[in-house]
Amino acid sequence: MFSIEHEFDSTIITLVDEGAAPLGEDIVINAFESCVTLEQFDARTDTTQKITLTINQLQDLAAALDLPEGVYSLVRAENDPEAGT
Repeated sequence: MFSIEHEFDSTIITLVDEGAAPLGEDIVINAFESCVTLEQFDARTDTTQKITLTINQLQDLAAALDLPEGVYSLVRAENDPEAGT
């Protein structure tokens, strides 16, 4: 199950683990214009862990989900604003 909320400067997606135990903690994904953050509570340390991905890293991750094992490099277009001129 998941929920989607639109805030002023981001879109927030919350992934809720369902099914048989053991269940994982919810994952909160904040999609901003320049980055995406993933947050998950860690009960072992009683803290929230946070990972920040750049837009390029997110694009690489999306591509990697559909590729076989190997090492890859995405070729970004010259006029791509995410290419970092």
